[in-house]
Amino acid sequence: MKIAAIQMISGPDVAPNLATAGRLIADAAAAGAQLVALPEYFPLIGASDGDRLAARERDGSGPIQDFLAGTARQHGIWLVGGSIPLQANDPAKLRNSCLVYGPEGQRVARYDKIHLFGFRKGTESYDEAATIERGDQVVTFDSPLGRVGLAICYDLRFPELFRALGALDLLILPAAFTETTGRAHWEMLLRARAVENQCYLLAAAQGGQHPTGRMTHGNSMIIDPWGEILARMDKGEGVVVADFDPQRISDTRASLPALKHRIL
Repeated sequence: MKIAAIQMISGPDVAPNLATAGRLIADAAAAGAQLVALPEYFPLIGASDGDRLAARERDGSGPIQDFLAGTARQHGIWLVGGSIPLQANDPAKLRNSCLVYGPEGQRVARYDKIHLFGFRKGTESYDEAATIERGDQVVTFDSPLGRVGLAICYDLRFPELFRALGALDLLILPAAFTETTGRAHWEMLLRARAVENQCYLLAAAQGGQHPTGRMTHGNSMIIDPWGEILARMDKGEGVVVADFDPQRISDTRASLPALKHRIL
């Protein structure tokens, strides 16, 4: 079975971003991918906080959600919708939510980003908590590939979240890592999460210079349970495809039964 990560350089307008996502998903499906993941903020990035808030959708209704459901159904794939802005309990904020759709267009999972990015170095600063309401539930779902766990971007730095997901076959991480933090930590954190959970990891990222000047790190990749990078893309739009082999998981866990050796 093949899995694919979509890499984008999303701009501030939803419609052209959906068109780009649709084209790249079609490319992934044509390459044989049966599960495809989009990056964080795939419908909208680099806009003002007000623009992101204005793009919020009610859970279960809206053009972005319709696009995801329809595209999954069109290609008969499992589609992990990166993240989109949904309404929050606080009317002044949004939820950064990853929605998953099955091959008949049915929604099978929703994960709201738990850890909110905060960073300040020189003139570069981010404070997601100012406009995003954090989630409080870990999320997994069952698929033909086995048990799949969801996380988003900054969650990557918190291994206890991944332990809380339990035994997994695949971790999916949509992201929009900054170039500064991504250059320093992205690959090592991804490989560590794959190795310590002895599962495949699919990371779908934003990657390049966005219309408003923001630079994201890219390097979307697929990693196997031994920490080997099977496929990656540095910068630019495109599709990263690799084979998912359940036997690789079994062999890794049989030869090094670390998950069974856990004490805490």
